[in-house]
Amino acid sequence: MSDAYTLIEGAPAVADYRRLREVSGLSPKTQEAAERGLRGTLFAVTVAAGGRTIAMGRVIGDGGAFYQVVDMAVEPEHQGRGLGRRIFAALMDWLHENAPNSAYVSLVADGDARHLYAKFGFEPVMPASIGMARWIGGRPARGT
Repeated sequence: MSDAYTLIEGAPAVADYRRLREVSGLSPKTQEAAERGLRGTLFAVTVAAGGRTIAMGRVIGDGGAFYQVVDMAVEPEHQGRGLGRRIFAALMDWLHENAPNSAYVSLVADGDARHLYAKFGFEPVMPASIGMARWIGGRPARGT
């Protein structure tokens, strides 16, 4: 990672979290959802540049049997510089150090992100399993 970028352990501030999700194309979250969700973080890292948070990634779960990698987000103008790989590597290092050997780690790979995750040993679970989701209150519209 370039000297212009600093990797920081810890969850992002609520405002940064909400902004990064939206600008990177992830579904928006309300203030309440962000506040409550960030409290459930097991481990997170952010990347700062010029004094502001420009990328993030988190691990959530029960702390024993199940973990999920979520909120992998990099501001569009900083994409393509290896920041996602650096964030994901830090999350995986933490999981290898803290999760039991029998832990199941899952994630949802949006678009081409699946190629990054595959480099860390993640593979599709289909056809044996299929991921499913439901949004309470309906799927949020992007950009709202």
